[in-house]
Amino acid sequence: MLKELVSPIESTIFPFHTTLSLEPLITYWKSRENDSNAGLAQLARSIGEQVAQEPWAHGPITDPHAVECGCHLIETLMMAVFPPASFSTDISGAVPPFQRRSFYYTPLFGEVLLNANDIIKQPLNIDSRHMEIYLARMAYHLILSKIYDVELPKNDTLVFTVPDYSIGLYRHYGVDFNSTFLNVKLVGERPELTEEQIDLLLHNMHRQDLWRELLPPERFELEGFNILHLVDVTDQEILSELKYDLLERDVLQASDRLEQIQEKLRVLFKRPFLQLGIAAYDENKQAFVDFGRKINHSFLTKQLNNQQAGAGFHQIYSQLLQDRQPLILENVETADIPEDLRQQIRSIGIKSAILALLPYGDDTVGLLELGSPNVGDLDEFSLEKVNQFVPLFAVAVKRNAEDMQNRVQAIVKEKFTALHPTMEWRFNDAALNLLEKIEAGNKSAEMEDIVFQEVYPLHGSCDIRGSSTARNEAVQGDLIEHLTLANKVLKKASEFQQLPILDELKFYVEKNLKRLQQGIVSGDEVSIFDSLKSEVEPLFEYFAQNTLELRPVIAEYWNNIDPVLGILYKRRKAFERSITLLNDTVSDYLDEEEQKAQQMFPHYFQRFKTDGVEHNIYVGASLVENKPFDLVFLKNLRLWQLLVMVEITRRTAALKAHLPVPLDTTQLILIHGQPLAIRFRQDERQFDVDGAYNIRYEIIKKRIDKATILGTGERLTQPGCIALVYAQQREADEYLEYLDYLQDRGLLEPEIEELELEELQGVKGLLALRVRVKLEEQSN
Repeated sequence: MLKELVSPIESTIFPFHTTLSLEPLITYWKSRENDSNAGLAQLARSIGEQVAQEPWAHGPITDPHAVECGCHLIETLMMAVFPPASFSTDISGAVPPFQRRSFYYTPLFGEVLLNANDIIKQPLNIDSRHMEIYLARMAYHLILSKIYDVELPKNDTLVFTVPDYSIGLYRHYGVDFNSTFLNVKLVGERPELTEEQIDLLLHNMHRQDLWRELLPPERFELEGFNILHLVDVTDQEILSELKYDLLERDVLQASDRLEQIQEKLRVLFKRPFLQLGIAAYDENKQAFVDFGRKINHSFLTKQLNNQQAGAGFHQIYSQLLQDRQPLILENVETADIPEDLRQQIRSIGIKSAILALLPYGDDTVGLLELGSPNVGDLDEFSLEKVNQFVPLFAVAVKRNAEDMQNRVQAIVKEKFTALHPTMEWRFNDAALNLLEKIEAGNKSAEMEDIVFQEVYPLHGSCDIRGSSTARNEAVQGDLIEHLTLANKVLKKASEFQQLPILDELKFYVEKNLKRLQQGIVSGDEVSIFDSLKSEVEPLFEYFAQNTLELRPVIAEYWNNIDPVLGILYKRRKAFERSITLLNDTVSDYLDEEEQKAQQMFPHYFQRFKTDGVEHNIYVGASLVENKPFDLVFLKNLRLWQLLVMVEITRRTAALKAHLPVPLDTTQLILIHGQPLAIRFRQDERQFDVDGAYNIRYEIIKKRIDKATILGTGERLTQPGCIALVYAQQREADEYLEYLDYLQDRGLLEPEIEELELEELQGVKGLLALRVRVKLEEQSN
C-alpha cells in the first residue's frame, strides 16, 4: 500500500535533515543482477530495466504525485523488504527517515499502528518528546556506524502500547527500526573524532548536547527510508507487569489496584468484559475467608455466605479442593454442574468461567476466579495462560494474608520490636532524618525506606524427623488410656446401679476406643475431651459422693489426670519434653556460637523454633557502618555454619538416648552464592528479601525441607547427615573444599554424595551434597 509523503521532521530535538530516497533499495537490486540464483538475477535485471524508464525514482523524492504514479514500481522494489508470502501476516511498514507517516505498509501494520491519515499513532506509553529523543539517538548511532565504522550494541527493543479499537483494549508491540536502506550523506568535510571522543560519546548516550557538539547535525543528511517491524509482545509484557504488581505487599488490599490487574488480564485474554475474582482460603478453618475485608474480592465465593445459596456451591468448591485441578465452565448453560449452582452463576451475569486454586507449597491459600458474560470466552485453551500467573496470585494472597495476621499481632506488641545491634545505626540515621523533616514543617513526613543492598544469605535448619507422627502417636496413646480408665469406672458403676445413661456412655467410650485403635484423625482429641468433661466426669462426681464402693476406682481415674490441664497427659508430656530438650539444646548452642561469630564480622541473625530450629544470616558491607567487608568474611561464616551444623548433629544424636521419646534430627544448609537485597518492612517490623528475583530464594527456603532425590523418592535430609542444597556448580565447589577440610579433621565420613533433586513446586534444577557426620569424638 502506497501513500503520500510528508516533509522532514521540524523539531529542535530531532536536528537532522531527512529525505526519502529509493536509491539504497535500487542499489540492492542492482547488486543482485548477477546473483548465483538465476531466478533472483532475472528478477533483478527486470527491475533494473523498469527503474531505468522511471527517472523520478532516482535521487531524493519530494513530489508525492511522482510516488503515486510509480505505485507498481515501488511495490515491485519493495519485494526485497516485504516478502509476498508473509505480506498478509507481517506487521511492517516503510517510512521516510525517522518520520511519522508510512508510505508503504502491510495491511496489519495499517490496522495496528496507523491512523486514518496514515500517520503513526502516538504510543500510549511514550510521549512525543521522548519519542523524538529516541529517534535522534538512533540517527546519531547510525552516523557513528556508517561514517566512522564504530560497532555499537543493538538498541533495546522499543515497546509501543497502542489501542486496539476492535476489542476496546490496548496491545503491546515490540518495534524494530531497520535502517538497512538508509544512507548517511556528508555535507562538507567529515568532523574528525579521536578515540577518546568516541569513547566519551559511548559513555554519555543521553547527553544530546555533547553529541551535537562533536557531530554537528548540519554536517549530515539522512537519505533513504526506515523499515518498522512490529511483533506482538502483549502476553510477555502483561505477565511481566503482573509479576511486579503482585509482588507488592498491599496490591490486593485496594480495590483500585485490583481493577488495574483486572484490566491487564482483559488485555491478556483479549476479553474486554472479563471479570476477576480472588478469595483467600484458611486451611485451619477449611473455608474461604475474608482477611480484614480486604482480600476477599471474590464474585463467586461470596455466594457461599448467602443464606439462599444451595448445596451446589459447596459441592463445587469441595470438588476443587479434592481434585486440585482448575474447573472450566466454557458454557454455564450446558456445563455438568448442579442446577442451583447454574442458576446462581447465571444470576450474576457469568456465562463462562474458570476457577483455579492458588497453591503455596502443600497448602491452598486461595481461589482465582475468571468470569465472562459471553459463552466460550474461557475454555481449555485459556488454561495455558492461567497457569502462568496462578503462582503470582498465590504469592500475593499468601503475603497479604500474612500481612493481615502481622497487623493483628502488632496490636498486642509494642509499636517497635527490638532492633538487631548490627544495623541499629541505620535506623538511628533514618529516625534522625525523619525528625529533621518534621521539625522543618513537614508534618506528613514518613520513615524512609530502609534497604540493605548486596547482602549474602546463609540459611540452615535442624528439623526433628517424624515429629508429626510422634505427636499423633502420643495423643492417640493418651486418649486410649484416658478412655480405658473412664470405661473401668463406668463398668464398675454398672454393678451397683442400672442406669440407661451408663450403657449409653459405655457404648460411646468403647466405640471410640475401637476407632482409636485404628488411628487418630483431626478433631478426635477435642471432641473426646469435651465429651468426657461435659458428660462422663460429672457422673463420676455424683458416684463418688453417693457410692462408697466406687471411690477407689474413681480416685485411680483422677490420679492419672493432669490437675492443671484436666486431661491424661503422659505420652504427650514426654513428647513435648523431648521436643523442648532438643530445641533448647540446639538453640542454646547456636546462640552461644553466634555470639562468637559476631566477633568475626557483624551480621544480621534470625533464629526460629518450631519442631526444630532454623536460622537465617545476612552479611555484607551495607549492614555495617564504617567497617570494610571482604568476601573472606563470607567464606569464614560459611565454614563456621558448617562446623556448627556438624556439632548440632553430634549433640542431638548423643541426646537421643536421654530423651523420654527418642527422636532424630536432620540438618540442612541452603547455599545461595548471589547477593540479594533485604528491606525492612515497617508494617511487619521485620526484614524480608526485596525484589521479584529474590523472592525465589524465599520460596526455595520454604520447600527444600521436603525435597526428595531424583528417581528414588528418598528424602534428602537423613538423621546423622548434613544436606547442602545448591543450584550452581561453583557454589558446590566452594563447599566441597570445606567438606574435604572437615573430613581431614575427622569430623565427617569420607563419602560425599552428589545428588539431583526432584522438581519442587515452582522450583527445579536443584542439586545437593550429602555427607554423614562422624558421631564419635575423634582427635584432629
